[in-house]
Amino acid sequence: MPEIIDIFPTPVMRVQSALSASLVSHLIAFFEKKAVLNNNTSPNLTHTELLQPSDSPLFVEAASLITPNLVTFGTELFGERIGWSIKEMWVNFLEHGGHQAMHNHANSFISGIVYLTPTHASSHTVFMKSPGGHDYTFKNDHKGTITNQYNADKWISPAPRPGDMMLFPSYLLHAVPPNQGEKRITLAFNAIPAQLDSWGYLIKFSG
Repeated sequence: MPEIIDIFPTPVMRVQSALSASLVSHLIAFFEKKAVLNNNTSPNLTHTELLQPSDSPLFVEAASLITPNLVTFGTELFGERIGWSIKEMWVNFLEHGGHQAMHNHANSFISGIVYLTPTHASSHTVFMKSPGGHDYTFKNDHKGTITNQYNADKWISPAPRPGDMMLFPSYLLHAVPPNQGEKRITLAFNAIPAQLDSWGYLIKFSG
């Protein structure tokens, strides 16, 4: 019998209830008092400046819950349990009608999203296959085709609940379609490993 083998898949890790309901509510109350910056992709998208652990004990608590999951996900990416640290954190506020353009995150290895508020079905995070280079592109895409994990261009994340988290390789393109619901608040972050060792060629990173 023929056998299809999945080679070199891209991992995305979903962690349900990564942060407790109590911590989520305290974070929301804290961020409602923080100044926000406009985002150039949408007039209805704002975000905080980069957050520091010294800004609030809440960040230290959140980081302590997130980091073990980074170690687990990092083991899948690099085949070894190594130390991980959060390099930067910030919070996004997506109002009704706002969207986030397709992007990825530079100078990091794992990126993550923690959902702090209920997310309308219209604004689930969408992950996208890289558009490729400048060569000619051939597609077979019409109403008679069946979309699967090999030919799809996009993957829509499962419906998140407040406190849920998604981890993904930082190079993975992602976006948020126009939000047709209430304000969507998410905590985003980038993480780096302590080091990477390729047969003695050692690179160390610092946050």
